[in-house]
Amino acid sequence: MTESGSKLRIFKFLKIIISSLLITVLLLFTIAAIRTLSLDVNAGLQLAHWEKTNNKSLVIDHHQREELLANFKEAIRIPTVSFSNTESNTTALHEFDRFLRKAFPTVFSSSLVHHELVANYSHLFWVKGSQPELVPYMLLAHIDVVPASESDGWEAPPFSAKEIDGFIYGRGTIDDKNSVMGILQALEYLLLKGYAPRRGFYIGLGHDEEISGLNGAMNIVRILKQRGVQLLFVMDEGLTISDGIIPGLEGPAALIGLSEKGQAVIKLSVSVAPGHSSMPPRETSIGILATAVKRLEDNPMPRLFGYGPEGDTFEHLAHKFSLPLKFIMSNLWLFSPLLSRILERKPVSNAFVRTTTAVTFFNAGVKINVIPSLAEAYVNLRIHSAQSVQEVLDIIKDTVGDQRVKVELVDGFDPLPISGADDKAFGFQIIKKTVLDLFPTVTVAPGICIGNTDSRHFVDLTKNIYRFSPAWFKPGDPERFHGINERISTKNYEEMIVFYFNLIQNCDIRKLPEPHSSVHEL
Repeated sequence: MTESGSKLRIFKFLKIIISSLLITVLLLFTIAAIRTLSLDVNAGLQLAHWEKTNNKSLVIDHHQREELLANFKEAIRIPTVSFSNTESNTTALHEFDRFLRKAFPTVFSSSLVHHELVANYSHLFWVKGSQPELVPYMLLAHIDVVPASESDGWEAPPFSAKEIDGFIYGRGTIDDKNSVMGILQALEYLLLKGYAPRRGFYIGLGHDEEISGLNGAMNIVRILKQRGVQLLFVMDEGLTISDGIIPGLEGPAALIGLSEKGQAVIKLSVSVAPGHSSMPPRETSIGILATAVKRLEDNPMPRLFGYGPEGDTFEHLAHKFSLPLKFIMSNLWLFSPLLSRILERKPVSNAFVRTTTAVTFFNAGVKINVIPSLAEAYVNLRIHSAQSVQEVLDIIKDTVGDQRVKVELVDGFDPLPISGADDKAFGFQIIKKTVLDLFPTVTVAPGICIGNTDSRHFVDLTKNIYRFSPAWFKPGDPERFHGINERISTKNYEEMIVFYFNLIQNCDIRKLPEPHSSVHEL
């Protein structure tokens, strides 16, 4: 074979390879473009024929508005603080019990409602339905709040419920007395209008959610288990309506949490012989432990974007972004690695990409001239849906890679199961319909809670747990959560009442309609 013939064959081979690559790229681009133009995962049941119900409407007059706001402000002024796992303001919890009975007399006197105190301070309501064959559901909220001090920089005292420019300031206004009062106020109005549900439902108000709900929510679960109760779905606090918070998103978005990240507390410790600081060893206990901590911070957990509900979140929102983001988010099958690298740049969005690692305690030393024999650090991990506590613990040990550092699991639980969000998911679709009926401009999408709620204790009672509150969050508002200047607008609180008023009635349908796509095949 001549040299020129060999070169020709190589040229032809390279031409075939390049042509194949170009065709593949063109094909991928065509598929991605078609998907970008056609993807709308939000159509679903919104175009379907929903079962007709004679829902009562709620128009709040001036007198009712004054009364409901006065009640809400009084709820905020009662400092139902959970200070620690062993300390709560029980005096305030008793006061709150008395207040609820005064604020919602119809709820506590109706023959349709059975109420009981649980673990002295939590509340369990059963609202009897006229059709017992319909599986009941449950609305959850919690009474307790985290500590707050005016000296931290509040614009108004944190338990004053002071109204400033249409906003009520105070601890609990968005976590979570807005839900407590909104649910009960909605039920009060429904009962006053002569409403009797077809589908029975429970309301659970825990008193210690901020310290893990071990007495409140867990005892409510125990009671329901003893009675053989199974629930169609549970709805608790969690995600909200975000307006202007997600960069590039056109319009507000209501995210409904399908799951919660797991959590683990891991203790790192180093023990050495103590000594005098005048004769230090090459490495002290503090130095060894500091190196281990640095390794953890320099080597974050692997990216897992797309292996949990977060992928569905962006696909549901894709059509509300402009190009090129719309193109990327409509085709996560192709661009997921790229998007995960973008998201990991900021702490808020990084939490959706992986299991996060935060060193929250570092303790060592007893005297300035003594080399400490013991150094300890505690690491708090929020575990991605695709991992488990054991997997995370193994990665921590491998990353530390030092036999002198003892790694112990102090406490932890795996990520919560992922609830359904398709056209057959009753709870998700009812919440979605209620949101869109009240807020037509909002885009609804599934999401994941990076924090934890009382609802995690209810996994044995239902496979469908949703975390959502119709509170509006604008730029700067997420920082108010457990922070300073927690607040809610009077308008939004009123909207929450209307939301629960409608949600309870919407749950009376027997079953979801057939999806529009299966009724009208193209």
